[in-house]
Amino acid sequence: MSDLLLYDTTLRDGAQTEGISFSVDDKVKIAHRLDGLGIHYIEGGFSDPGNRTDMAFFARMREESLKHARLVAFAMTRRAAKTVEEDPGMQNLVELGVPVAAVVAKAWDLHVEAVLRTDLDENLKMIRDSIRYVKEHGLEAGLDAEHFFDGFRQNPEYALACLEAATAAGVDWICLCDTNGGTLPGQIQEGVRAAQGAVKSPLGIHSHNDSELAVANTLAAVEAGATMVQGTINGYGERCGTANLSAVIPNLQLKLDRKVLTEEQLAQLYETAHYVASIANMPPPERDAFVGRSAFAHKGGMHVDAMLKHPRTYEHILPETVGNERRYLVSDQAGRGALVFKIQSLELGLEKDSPQAREIMARLKEMEHAGYQFDGAEASFELMVRKSVGMYQPRFQLEGFRVTVEKDREGEIRTEATIKLAVDGEKEHTAAEGDGPVHALDNALRKALERFYPQLAEIRLTDFKVSVVDAPEQATAARVRVMVESRSGAHSWTTVGVHTNIIEASWQALVDGVEWGLLQGLDDAKNAKGTR
Repeated sequence: MSDLLLYDTTLRDGAQTEGISFSVDDKVKIAHRLDGLGIHYIEGGFSDPGNRTDMAFFARMREESLKHARLVAFAMTRRAAKTVEEDPGMQNLVELGVPVAAVVAKAWDLHVEAVLRTDLDENLKMIRDSIRYVKEHGLEAGLDAEHFFDGFRQNPEYALACLEAATAAGVDWICLCDTNGGTLPGQIQEGVRAAQGAVKSPLGIHSHNDSELAVANTLAAVEAGATMVQGTINGYGERCGTANLSAVIPNLQLKLDRKVLTEEQLAQLYETAHYVASIANMPPPERDAFVGRSAFAHKGGMHVDAMLKHPRTYEHILPETVGNERRYLVSDQAGRGALVFKIQSLELGLEKDSPQAREIMARLKEMEHAGYQFDGAEASFELMVRKSVGMYQPRFQLEGFRVTVEKDREGEIRTEATIKLAVDGEKEHTAAEGDGPVHALDNALRKALERFYPQLAEIRLTDFKVSVVDAPEQATAARVRVMVESRSGAHSWTTVGVHTNIIEASWQALVDGVEWGLLQGLDDAKNAKGTR
């Protein structure tokens, strides 16, 4: 393993993402997942005693054990014109029971004078006093030199003097921060090398993504000599986010040959990224490098043809290295080779030039012309293939459904769906309410089937998208495409329906989602294989 250290700030900087609000339980779960991944430092939150969530998290973590990572609390330097003993944040920091303190200090003279409203010498004293106090209480002390690169461009002598003050006080490491995210990779390297010339303390890098350069800047800093990288899973963070560790880590390991994780840990990266997204209640990283579901998905006919001949032709790494998987998307763009490969991957015994394979290809073109889109709905594609060759038996027969929406004088809206179906000749007639017609229909379908298929309780609808298929001039008579994502445990699948009636299109997608989920539950081998 290399001497390069991974520092994750998902629980602090990532929690500042618009739309993210971690509970204490969320933070504990993510901390353990990061620890299992092999992260060296986990920044748990602020040392501010007024932050109740972070205080509760640190209290919980005193009862938890981390196998690999060191827990970090984030703190401001002492306040201007006060001693460390008079500062509640500093006092609380040394009482939290964490082994590491990250003390953030202003390294840009603009911030010292305009934000802290103090003089430059006092800021240097604040840095020295705070680091010395942390060290006296037996903690590992790091300095986050906030706005270092902006400060270095405006007043390089003072920015470096901030680092020298921390070093003189015994700091264990210094992280150089591109807090506004406006620095270019060459400027990052210039700042890192200047810092190396001024202090002997180990240096780290913390890059924000406001110029879409956080990952590039992080790698540039490492090439210039930084030995710690800070970032967040999926790039969460203030404004445009922070350096995405889901991309930084494999780039370090596979491109720069810095072995920061074991091969087994690196193979957990995909699951970790999607797990954190789920806990954060954020969309999964579908198109992110390395860990996105589309990162190794091939659709263009020329690409697919080449990939089927040799996988290195259109992939820069093996997807399994980071826990991802190769996917061949089925569409009229992909060509015959991808379709045949996809059919054969279902292990239904279909030969490449069989009449059944030709019939499926004809059916695919017909359905895609009608507006179906199977490159994002592989579960519906599998069901279509099975039905086309007579290798699928529906789990129920629909006799009819009705959806009603009522609005009273007070503006209250009520939606109810009634459904009649039969399972092996046994009829079921039930009704359910919902927040809208599709939700009500989904609830009624599940209510009717759960008596026959209890495993349906583990399947839930997690996403619903509608798009217009026909040209705008069709207006309300246009066909719509409905994409439904369903999930059971860690596995998710997407299905599609198309019709001029949005309820019918939704029904098609809902039924496919239920049918495919039941197919997996009834086929142990497929269930173990799973899907994404």
